[in-house]
Amino acid sequence: MPSERQLPGKLSRRAILGGAAAATGAVTLTGVGAGTAVAATRQADVAVVGGGLAGLTAARDIAAAGKSVVVLEARDRVGGRVVNLKLAGGGVTEGGGEFIGPTQNRIKALADSLGVETFPTFNTGKNLLYKDGTRTPYATDGILGAVPPIDIAGLANAAAVQAMLDDMATKVPVDAPWTAEKAVEWDSQTFESWLRKHAVIPSAKFLLDVACTSIFSAQPSELSLLFVLFYIAAAGDESTPGTLERLTDTANGAQERRFVGGSGQVPLKLAELLGNKVVLGAPVRSIAASGGRLTVTADSLTVSARRVIVAVPPPLAARIQYDPLLPALRDQLSQRMPMGSIGKAIAVYDTPFWRADGLNGQVVSDTGTVRSTFDNSPPDASFGALMGFIEADEMRELDSASVDEVKAAVLKDFALYFGDKAKTPTSFVLQRWNNEAYSRGGPVAYGPPGLLTKYGTALRTPANGIHWAGTETSGHWMGYMDGAVRSGERAAREVLAAL
Repeated sequence: MPSERQLPGKLSRRAILGGAAAATGAVTLTGVGAGTAVAATRQADVAVVGGGLAGLTAARDIAAAGKSVVVLEARDRVGGRVVNLKLAGGGVTEGGGEFIGPTQNRIKALADSLGVETFPTFNTGKNLLYKDGTRTPYATDGILGAVPPIDIAGLANAAAVQAMLDDMATKVPVDAPWTAEKAVEWDSQTFESWLRKHAVIPSAKFLLDVACTSIFSAQPSELSLLFVLFYIAAAGDESTPGTLERLTDTANGAQERRFVGGSGQVPLKLAELLGNKVVLGAPVRSIAASGGRLTVTADSLTVSARRVIVAVPPPLAARIQYDPLLPALRDQLSQRMPMGSIGKAIAVYDTPFWRADGLNGQVVSDTGTVRSTFDNSPPDASFGALMGFIEADEMRELDSASVDEVKAAVLKDFALYFGDKAKTPTSFVLQRWNNEAYSRGGPVAYGPPGLLTKYGTALRTPANGIHWAGTETSGHWMGYMDGAVRSGERAAREVLAAL
């Protein structure tokens, strides 16, 4: 069994900035846990399962209220689906969540409080559309904005469908989408079946398919229409309605900004504040209630707590043994809520050479392993980095491929989009979330038909002293870092009210 690892009360700034992943994505915090003797049991007011943004945020708020808390994290790092990857030539890039944008107020407030600054995602120059074997550069500041230049009929059809989706989404309450007037009707069909009725021009269907896989890392046939409408509605805040455009756009959208030094700094610095309240290398196996307390058993530590927050995706929460059993509705929910399929591949070059060609590094494609890309270079452009998303069917096809095989496929696509210079990066890193033991996919666990209307009420309902957090439980910005932070804040409020 893995030994328990514990964050010391204070980590140096160098340790926080230097704690990053190897190319495989396995991250350790520099200097953590060496030679530290820790008792096998602890007492706490609250035990938090999961050291991602949700769990760490909940622990921060609980500790600030004067209650004792222990965070049990299965990995040898904090951050969950947010992680910095170390590059061979120095510097870092992001292997998981990295972008933030307008109305993502809670992740921005958290980062500000930790001194982590943001910078604009590189968006100067032309996008690329690769469709039907043709490479077409296009400006994003014209009348069409960021919409790829497909045929006029397709553009008109896509615009009409987008307007329909945005309008339908306004009728979905973000905190209880299953209560929408047409919830049963919308939850009884897939997004694919709805698109086939309304996106009747092939080029329009192409745009909406790409939007779907880019947002959910799942095919339209896997998603409930109600879940898609809820996700659109959630792409806002308490005063700003969500829109599909905000999900897909860079400027004024969810991909507008990045974090200086990588998004992984946010959970690392938050964990530093919590110190030895965070225990690494401690996968939780069981949670048992007895005598008014809950016993949380991990591989290396047992915590006795008055309340528990489980802050991991529903499919992974289902792998914990519970005594007494969870309510059937909650267990059935977990059985029906799969993770999306996603990987990120980053090729590093001496310079961001595509910028000299007037390109911003963003691609939309109808073919290949990588069908959407971004410029992942640092703000000072001290090196160039192209990031490609591998999603849904394309990711599943490569789950068992070697890193070299994936690299060859990715670089082939990069060369197709950006020319021969893309064939010879100085380094290459790959993060396959499907193959991560404590994620098994990403960016979010999604809702197939029937999930929200039949089981959605169990997403946030506490059971036997256990409360639920994680981005999947958020009303606004589910699936994003902002949703994770919001969920941690909400779970902390619940627990503090119950103590």
